[in-house]
This record gives sequence, C-alpha cells and structure tokens, in this order.
Amino acid sequence: MVTLNNPDGSAPCAIDGVWTQELSVIEAAGGPVLHMLRADSPLFRDFGEIYFSVVLPGAVKAWKLHREQSQNLAAPSGLVQVVVYDGRPSSPSMGKVESFLLGRPDYYRLLHIPPGVWYGFAGRSDAPAILANCVDIPHQQDDAFGLDADSSEIPYAWNGR
Repeated sequence: MVTLNNPDGSAPCAIDGVWTQELSVIEAAGGPVLHMLRADSPLFRDFGEIYFSVVLPGAVKAWKLHREQSQNLAAPSGLVQVVVYDGRPSSPSMGKVESFLLGRPDYYRLLHIPPGVWYGFAGRSDAPAILANCVDIPHQQDDAFGLDADSSEIPYAWNGR
C-alpha cells in the first residue's frame, strides 16, 4: 500500500484507478461514529446503492468484476482481506495484483475499485466481519461477471494469504 499523499487522506495504489482513503472514527459515548463516504470525496462519483456482505472467518468470496459499476468498500466490523487484479488490456497496470486489509481498528479505510477491475475478499478475523459497499450505480445483472476463487485466470492463491 502506498503512503497517503493527498490532503484529503486519499492515495493512489499500484493498480490504475484503485485508491484508498483513511476514514475517520469519532469516539462517542455509547460507541464510535464511523465515517465511510462523503459526496465531497474525490472518490465519490454518484449514489447507486449500499449493501453489506457478511464474511465468515476464513470464507472467500471471489472473483467479481463490474463493467460499469465502481466499488467503495469499508469494513466497520471485523477484518477483511480484499485482493484486486487488473486484467484490463489497455491499463498501464495490466496484470498487477494488490492486497488490502480493511477493518477496525488498524485498517479502517475506504477502498475504491473502478469498473473493469477484478476483486475478491476473505474473512481474516475470528468472528464474522461486515464489508460495506457503496456503489455508484444500482446493481444490474448484465454488468456483473464472476470467476471461481481458484480460477487460473487470476494469478492469486487464496490459501497462500
């Protein structure tokens, strides 16, 4: 992961169009308030929908790709490993793989994945984790593609962590 270098806390990653942004946690009586995505963030394009994936310990949910939809991921509970693979033929980062940890308290950040980039995730905590995704357009079945977690099309082995 790259060092944050923008005033807003966002940073580009090794894969073209993939960014991270540190997220604020506001301590409050009764429990903290966790920020995720604001309309004035450089990573925000539009609002499509928000959904949550429960990720069981050790479970792998991979691989997914959206042709038009951007992903904005954060893990407010538990620890999730997200792996990103650039298979776009015209991308300057074609063939690169990058892994991120998302979750509290040490890895509370937003991960932005642009359209056309493969991603998958795995539960890396002892209890179920929650992965929030704020996408820029509503889910459309003809926009989504999938591969098995052990697909030879993506140079990554989940059991290697």
